[in-house]
Amino acid sequence: MVKVGDNAPAFSLPSGDGTIVSLKDFKGKKIVVYFYPKDNTSGCTKEACSFQENLSALKKKGAVLLGVSADGVSSHAKFTSKYDLSFPLLSDEKREVLKAYGVWKEKSMYGRKYMGIERTTVVIDERGRIAYIFPKVKVEGHTKEVLDVL
Repeated sequence: MVKVGDNAPAFSLPSGDGTIVSLKDFKGKKIVVYFYPKDNTSGCTKEACSFQENLSALKKKGAVLLGVSADGVSSHAKFTSKYDLSFPLLSDEKREVLKAYGVWKEKSMYGRKYMGIERTTVVIDERGRIAYIFPKVKVEGHTKEVLDVL
């Protein structure tokens, strides 16, 4: 898992519209990267819509928003279109970035263990360092928590 003060692991991932988005594209800006388990599930939909509703407030604080999951590009395109999201959702099907940030973890549901994404938000400062980490995010009220640390 990355720690506050670490350099943010670099990445280049495809977004739902097929463009490649790289961390270095946002040098000199604050970046909010939220890692979420799955497109079109209730918690992930609530989280994405909450970020969308507060996108202008994030931008006013000088931040760029990126969502990352292991879903494919076509899944992201459908999810983005369905909920009219205006920020990039990045596809990490190889799970390399998820592992680099330490959010690909063993999870447990109904006694069954499996590997998956632990809902986590990472704030990266203008110098490319980890400024804040929200582990095990609870969706309700999370967008306000992020705005408060920006």
